[in-house]
Amino acid sequence: MTTLSPLMLGFLGSLAAGLMTAIGAIPVLFGRVPSPRTRDLALGFAAGVMLSASFFSLIIPALEAAGSRHDSRAGPAAIVCIAILIGMGAIALMNEYLPHEHFQTGREGGRAASLQRVWLFVIAITIHNFPEGLAVGVGFGGGGLQGGLPIAIGIGLQNAPEGLAVAVSLLAEGYSRSRAWGVAALTGLVEPLGGLIGAGVVTFSTALLPWGLAFAAGAMLYVISHEIIPETHRCGHQRQATLGLAIGLVIMLFLDVWLG
Repeated sequence: MTTLSPLMLGFLGSLAAGLMTAIGAIPVLFGRVPSPRTRDLALGFAAGVMLSASFFSLIIPALEAAGSRHDSRAGPAAIVCIAILIGMGAIALMNEYLPHEHFQTGREGGRAASLQRVWLFVIAITIHNFPEGLAVGVGFGGGGLQGGLPIAIGIGLQNAPEGLAVAVSLLAEGYSRSRAWGVAALTGLVEPLGGLIGAGVVTFSTALLPWGLAFAAGAMLYVISHEIIPETHRCGHQRQATLGLAIGLVIMLFLDVWLG
C-alpha cells in the first residue's frame, strides 16, 4: 500500500475532523435540543480539548523542533513566543475585519450590515474553525501520522459539540432544522483548507515547523479566550463549563501521550 504524503494526511485528517461538526449537529434534525446547561458543558469540553492540544500537541513540539536548531534556550523560546503572538494577532485581525455575526454581541467587521445573517454566522464560525484545521495540518505535516493523529482525534471530538451548539443557536434564531444542520455542517468544511495550508507550509521547509506549530497554537488560544470561554459563562453555567473544560483537557492529554 502506498504511503500517504504528509500533505494528503493533513487534508484527510482535517477533513475527518471537520465532518464531526456535521455529525455533532445531527440531533437537531430529530428535534433533540440540549439544554443551555448541557450546551455550555459541551462547549467547555471543546475549550479544554483545544487548550490541551495547544500546549501538549503544538507548543511543546514547537519548542523541541526549534531546540534542535539552536544551541541556546533563549532562541527556541523566542521563536515560539513570537509565533504564538503572530497566530493570535492573525485571528484577531480576521475577527476585526471579516464581516460576521455572533449570536449575542451582534454584527462585527467590515460590510457586515450588507450580508445576509446566515452568511455572517457562517463566517463567524469559519474564523473559529480555520485554526483547528491549521493545527491538524501542521501536526501531520511536521510529525506524520504519529504527530497529527492525536490532534485530529481531539479536534474532531470537540467539533461535535461545537456543531451542535451552532445548530441549536440557529434554531433559536428561527431557522428550520434542516437549514440549521446544513449551516453547521458547512462551517466545518473550512478545516480541510486550513489542513492543506498547515501541512503545505511545514513540509515546504522544516525550518518553518516550530513557527507553524506555535502559530496554530496561538490561533486556537485566541479563539478559546475571546469566544468560547466567554460564551460558556454568559448564562451562569460556569461550573458546568469548567467541568467540561477539565474533562476535555485530560482526555486530549491522554490521547496525545497514548497515540503520540
